[in-house]
Amino acid sequence: MSGLSVFGAGMDPVGDVVRSGDRLVRAAAGLSDAGLRAPSQLPGWTRGHVLAHVVHSVDAYVWLLRLARTGREPGPRADAAALSAAVERDAALSAAGLADRLRESLDRFAAQARTMPTTAWDRLVPALAGWRHPAWYLLLRCLREVETHHVDLGTGHGTEQWPGRYVTWALDDTLATLRSQGFPLASVRAVDLGRRWSVAADGPSVAGAGHQVLGWLTGRTPAAALTADRPAGLLPRPPAWPQPPLPGWGRVDDGA
Repeated sequence: MSGLSVFGAGMDPVGDVVRSGDRLVRAAAGLSDAGLRAPSQLPGWTRGHVLAHVVHSVDAYVWLLRLARTGREPGPRADAAALSAAVERDAALSAAGLADRLRESLDRFAAQARTMPTTAWDRLVPALAGWRHPAWYLLLRCLREVETHHVDLGTGHGTEQWPGRYVTWALDDTLATLRSQGFPLASVRAVDLGRRWSVAADGPSVAGAGHQVLGWLTGRTPAAALTADRPAGLLPRPPAWPQPPLPGWGRVDDGA
């Protein structure tokens, strides 16, 4: 399957990113400077840290889109230490300034994505964590970045407001990886989506609204929100998220 055809007829993945990004920008623009300095839902991070992290993550995705477009690195790439320093620096911006930076980064991403040559979407690009993926996967990564951290911002955007298409994709992606790792969970059912996933040969089974299941798997909502065939305290602890994608396209250092 080539390029954006992986998303299926009638889907608009760039539009999904734009709409989610617009919601996050509005939330950022609605903060006061004091509100920006308030704690987020992530330990040790203010709301300013969360928004600055999204800004620099989206900038990294723009860099990768440009790499896919030309096959050449579009200038130096920031490493993890440089990104961490940039987040600390920009977390101290004013609320209006950080909202503007977020808007600019998301606009650059959308512009690059909307003008990407069809053949470039299949080009493999290297995630900073060391694994490769086709350029089209950046659309999903950016959507995940925006939606997950909108919840982390702690301004009232809960998992119940995650778009259904995002929840479905993220559950497919996450559970495929957990299945490959032998995560001890027999099955998962998203009752509102009419979907069921088999994960392991044995273990507990859980059910709930798709956003509740994804919220639990991503560490954003408690297991107690789910229906399970054993007490929530006995459910396996999901690993750090997100995991590298499946089917997997190799690592930067393995020559794949």
